[in-house]
Amino acid sequence: MAITQTVDIPENHKLTIDVPREIPAGRVILTFTPVPADNAADNDLTDDGYCPLCAKYRDPITGGLIPNAETIASFEEGKAMKRGEIPAKRFHSFEEMWDDLMRDDPDD
Repeated sequence: MAITQTVDIPENHKLTIDVPREIPAGRVILTFTPVPADNAADNDLTDDGYCPLCAKYRDPITGGLIPNAETIASFEEGKAMKRGEIPAKRFHSFEEMWDDLMRDDPDD
């Protein structure tokens, strides 16, 4: 489980952190990553928080990206293949896989 929150570091560089109860007590790793002045990731979002590149919405509370229904369905299909419930396609070369992808895409 990962919790992400953007905070402003005050001049005295002191923060008080309230940890959500979902995080179990014990050792954790805190990572601090400076936000660039021109945050390009946020600039790619539409007014409603949708990211057209990754087909995800920005969660208004956590700020994290939420996959859309099509992306979630793809995740579930991959998990079903891993469990052996759906046969997975196997390829012997990149070209063989690419040819198969191009055949399946009616837009091309």
